Amino acid sequence: MGVGVFGRNHARVYKELEQQGEPVRLVGVVDPDLDRADAVAREFGCRAYGSVEQMLTTRTEIRAASVAAPTVHHLAVARALMEAGVDVLIEKPLAASRAEANDLVELAATHKRVAQAGHLERFNPAVRATIPLLTQPMFFEVHRLSVFTPRSLDVDVVLDLMIHDLDIVLSFANSPVKEVRAVGLPILSGKVDIANVRLEFESGCVANFTASRVSTERVRKLRFFQPQQYVSVDYGRQEVLVFTVGADGDAPGAPTVNPQIKVAKPPVSSEEPLHAELRSFLNAVRQRSTPVVPLGDAGRALVLALDIVAAIRAHGTKAGLATLAETKG
Repeated sequence: MGVGVFGRNHARVYKELEQQGEPVRLVGVVDPDLDRADAVAREFGCRAYGSVEQMLTTRTEIRAASVAAPTVHHLAVARALMEAGVDVLIEKPLAASRAEANDLVELAATHKRVAQAGHLERFNPAVRATIPLLTQPMFFEVHRLSVFTPRSLDVDVVLDLMIHDLDIVLSFANSPVKEVRAVGLPILSGKVDIANVRLEFESGCVANFTASRVSTERVRKLRFFQPQQYVSVDYGRQEVLVFTVGADGDAPGAPTVNPQIKVAKPPVSSEEPLHAELRSFLNAVRQRSTPVVPLGDAGRALVLALDIVAAIRAHGTKAGLATLAETKG
């Protein structure tokens, strides 16, 4: 549902899974831009539809769908699908508001639908390899920088990019957020394009985030410190490095310049995260099981992202920056 840049990738991966022998068949794509829908349908050998209603009327056998329409349409599209008995994967951000996110959760429960949120980095092999290493993370430093592209400009960079890392850090820190401080600026759009955020958790853990969609380079890195360890996660390279301090030099890994510190590179099984995500979604559909990323998790990340956006606006007003957004708009 929706075959813009990312929706097309969903269609591509479903078709690849079908060709690889997965028990799934891509039957159609939906987009109000019929030229775009037709082009994607021809590319991946399926039918094109101009609306969800048209598809549901024509193809009653559909059992699962990805919702990759603009965020403001997630609730309406997902509601139509779930009421028709279709399980859904809803791209991030889950919804445009807390109320809409709650409505989606209630719809899934009422209609007994499998509903998964599209938080792609949960399926990044480097993230999966990091989970067994977690002990007591106390400080995070996260950077997600992208070059400018004319996509997802209907939302701030916090909801476009940073929300991936908010979801990961919330799951890693496993503690309620106590304080939010944030600053952000519109650069090339009418929304915030670059943001810096500091979170403090009830556990005492602190996390710093920087997200930009106007960078000259592409960076996807998360680093955190926990007792006797520093862990570096490179989302893009799908690599993890672990630096461990051992008082007697008995830490696992290869020695470094400092004899008390050793570095290890845990094994990572390389896989395109979208492949892993869609396979996981389809397994949940077949098994009628709770998905890896339920809507509740996505709602938690959304609420935090909206709090951050509000904090950015409050800071902008206080610092006299609010007129910048109006000028860009």
